[in-house]
Amino acid sequence: MDCVESGKGHSKTCLLTLVERKTRKSIIRKMTSQTQAQVLKQLDELEDSLGTERFKQQFKSITVDNGSEFLDYKSLEGTVKSRENKRTHLFYCQPYSSYERGSNEQMHTLLRRFIPKGSDISQWSLNEIKEIENTINDYPRLLFDGLSANEKFEVFQEAIAS
Repeated sequence: MDCVESGKGHSKTCLLTLVERKTRKSIIRKMTSQTQAQVLKQLDELEDSLGTERFKQQFKSITVDNGSEFLDYKSLEGTVKSRENKRTHLFYCQPYSSYERGSNEQMHTLLRRFIPKGSDISQWSLNEIKEIENTINDYPRLLFDGLSANEKFEVFQEAIAS
């Protein structure tokens, strides 16, 4: 999980990005600011949309950098209903070690095809962000013998359901 910021001199709007480990499905959420409260809100909304059990199955662990928006690991790990119960395990990568989050960095490379570095992210609508997310997830992956993350995710969902 990571944040992609607007360029310097622009708004505080940023994107929260997650990459589901098994299928490489990308989740991109627009946030008004790069704060702990905004990250927690987005994770809570994602958990609400998936359901706690499915969230736990899909995101057994989340790796983050040492940004201030990820410091309160107990809140981020806790479920919407009870911060005492864990929905995931949070791990921190070493400083200046982006290679420890390779899937996320690769996704950012794809994201930058649509939103160039230095751009004001507030200029993109929620629908446009969703379209970008879908395009990234429909991109064929060599890792999956030409299947996209969306196609791989469907197979994964069917396996969970059965």
